[in-house]
Amino acid sequence: MSQHSIRVGVVGANGYTGIELLRLLVNHPHVDIRQVTSRAEAGQPVSASLPQLAGRLDLAFSAPDAAALAECELVFFTTPNATAMHMTPALLEAGCRVIDLSADFRLHDAAVWSDWYGEAHACPELLGEAVYGLPELNREAVRQARLVANPGCYPTAVSLALLPLLEAAVADPARLIADAKSGVSGAGRKANLGTQFCEAGENFKAYGAAGHRHLPEIVQTLTAAAGSQPVLTFVPHLVPMIRGIHATIYAELNDTTVDLQALYERRYAGEPFVSVEAAGSHPETRMVRGSNHCRLAVHRPDAAYSGASRAVVLAVIDNLVKGAAGQALQNMNLMYGWPETAGLDNQVALIP
Repeated sequence: MSQHSIRVGVVGANGYTGIELLRLLVNHPHVDIRQVTSRAEAGQPVSASLPQLAGRLDLAFSAPDAAALAECELVFFTTPNATAMHMTPALLEAGCRVIDLSADFRLHDAAVWSDWYGEAHACPELLGEAVYGLPELNREAVRQARLVANPGCYPTAVSLALLPLLEAAVADPARLIADAKSGVSGAGRKANLGTQFCEAGENFKAYGAAGHRHLPEIVQTLTAAAGSQPVLTFVPHLVPMIRGIHATIYAELNDTTVDLQALYERRYAGEPFVSVEAAGSHPETRMVRGSNHCRLAVHRPDAAYSGASRAVVLAVIDNLVKGAAGQALQNMNLMYGWPETAGLDNQVALIP
């Protein structure tokens, strides 16, 4: 097990995900933060923008520089989509390891990626190498990876909710529904009319019902679990809160005799960041705010009204932590042989 501190760089650290990542990294016992980049705030002390980190991180933002980043052992990208893919090949060539929190390396098929993200992929040769960083599914592969594609927030919640059903082949993969809600921080820190307080407050809306960029990512993960491509209806919603995701999953069972509670408890036994709540529970987003935990509950609706074959799974995560920065730290811990929970216990959110 490696105990030395590693040199770490964070690219694009002035967005919500980058802020969360810095919050976690400054508390990690084996991390030496060397580079914190932001084109918009280059030259400004990090603590001037993030006073919560005053006395904890004595660095200034710098503009991204490939040579400086190559001096790091691990580089995190918390950048918009289609940014990391331009810098990652050179960093890997220099011997760095990379954890990308954008969507650049999540999809295995370059053509599918291009269809959803509107441009050609800059390094399609790396898509087959990138390990999808959902530890509860790919833990051993993450340990050996030099390039990890950190999952999206919605895909994390939806996948964790559905994996037990599909791996055990007790649900029909052709009849899956994911009804998911997220707080406004999921849209990022950029100025956007739809996420301004006067627009999002006291309001509730669906979006992306005809197709959302996270859909092919979820389907790719569930295909690996089910052994065949599932048919999933995925509809995300924006709710007037800052952080958190609640996903309600509907699945039709092939086997109505299965003990769903026992199935979920077995699947996630020993997982440090997935909790299967007691039968009849309804987990809430406030239960995971600022933490790297996913809380799950599984239900069988009243057969007299819903039929005997339907399962309902509830999943809650913090979109900025288990849905982004916390999961990235979890992956880093695996890559360097540290306890999976290092730097992730007893955390308190900087963003309410």
